[in-house]
Amino acid sequence: MKALIMAGGKGTRLRPLTCGIPKPMVPILNKPVMEYSIKLLKKYGIRDIAVTMAYLPTVITDYFADGEKWGVHLKYFNEEVPLGTGGSVKNAEEFLEDTFIVISGDALTDLDINQALKYHKMKKSRATLVLKKEPVPVEYGVVITDESGRIIRFLEKPSWGEVFSDTINTGIYILEPEVLNYYQKGENFDFSKDL
Repeated sequence: MKALIMAGGKGTRLRPLTCGIPKPMVPILNKPVMEYSIKLLKKYGIRDIAVTMAYLPTVITDYFADGEKWGVHLKYFNEEVPLGTGGSVKNAEEFLEDTFIVISGDALTDLDINQALKYHKMKKSRATLVLKKEPVPVEYGVVITDESGRIIRFLEKPSWGEVFSDTINTGIYILEPEVLNYYQKGENFDFSKDL
């Protein structure tokens, strides 16, 4: 299995911390937040990782290089203009042949990837969003699912007046490659709005 880390965010809400570094490079306990994602993926045996970047990409490549220091292989994909979550993933399509996991470069999680993958396979899904309950959901994409777990409504970062659920998108997806056939390379496509 392969993974893709979306590391293109400017992190405007974290300024001034992100004035000279991309959001995934913000330090948590003296390590970039993205390093925790790499270690999590490696823990579950995922060593081939694509990294999509847009804002200050050399800060990421200079730090992580080819990934050997962390026991992984990193392949970088740069976006000249931000393409949204889906566009970012499509940019790395050549790297992604089988079921793969996408994780936001600023995600701090202890997700049991094996359990998430088991759920994805059990549901025979093409796309699985990892969701969780959050008491203050306005900083995240909010989601409603039906009784079978199928997403019926999704709104990215709503205002308090728009909040309709306390279930949020964690920014972690398990996808089948055919999902990438729904849109074109170079197209601005966001999973939360367009899929």
